[in-house]
Amino acid sequence: MVQITGATKLLGVMGYPIEHSLSPVMHNAALKALANQHAQDFLEYVYIPWSVTADALPTVVSSLGELGCRGFNITIPHKQAIIPLLAKTTSIAKTVGAVNTVWSTASGWAGTNTDVQGFLAPLQTMNRDWSTITPCILGCGGAARAVLAGCAQLGCPQVHIIGRQRPKLETLQAIGATSLSLEIHIHLWEDLINILPLAALLVNTTPVGMSPHPQASPLSAADIKQLPIDAVVYDLIYNPNPTRLLALTQASDRTAITGVEMLVQQGAAALSIWIDQPAPVDIMREALLACFT
Repeated sequence: MVQITGATKLLGVMGYPIEHSLSPVMHNAALKALANQHAQDFLEYVYIPWSVTADALPTVVSSLGELGCRGFNITIPHKQAIIPLLAKTTSIAKTVGAVNTVWSTASGWAGTNTDVQGFLAPLQTMNRDWSTITPCILGCGGAARAVLAGCAQLGCPQVHIIGRQRPKLETLQAIGATSLSLEIHIHLWEDLINILPLAALLVNTTPVGMSPHPQASPLSAADIKQLPIDAVVYDLIYNPNPTRLLALTQASDRTAITGVEMLVQQGAAALSIWIDQPAPVDIMREALLACFT
């Protein structure tokens, strides 16, 4: 456990629901290691989860400022709703239109998006020419925005997005055209079966399959068989690990990527902002993986 004293500084993550989050596990492991490494020279922190409804978000954010909180992460469903509550945002956050990391400044809260580099981390280790691959994104929320920005950085020429709300899909299409120079094709969920044969990279950004509903999956076994045989299926959900979607993917002999590494890398980037020094990535990864053994 992190030692709690009168000098302990507050960090955390807010979302709704939040009970599934393992961010406190990896962040507190990192903070404990840093405290041990730096002894009295390191100001101790503690990282805790907050369950925050949409209605309560403005009040909670304001209250955390009064409590001297140094920073926090934002997860589903607040990654866009947090933006009007911030004094400033970084260029990547403006491009993506979503924030997942917030920190305190003299002029108020500032926000950025570290999900993009987290998303890219496992893909950049693979021997693939992403400029020849057309990704398919399931979902049209804040996480999908980060994935779009990542696809642009990979050099993908076009992307298919499948969702249930046409206005949100059209917003993403506009972001792709104006900010990312991406050709975006949008589809309602009923069109899924027609898109799957094109999806050499399929990314699930929806919460379907997240704990406490581990038996759910946005795709069936039959759906997955419609993907190219060399397809990569990337589920941003990290709890459970693997999700049912990825278990079905592995059973079909296609490549599966869990959300664990994305969580680690985006978290390490956030922690580095809060403490103004490199985060112990290996310790964060080990603490997270230990939750699944």
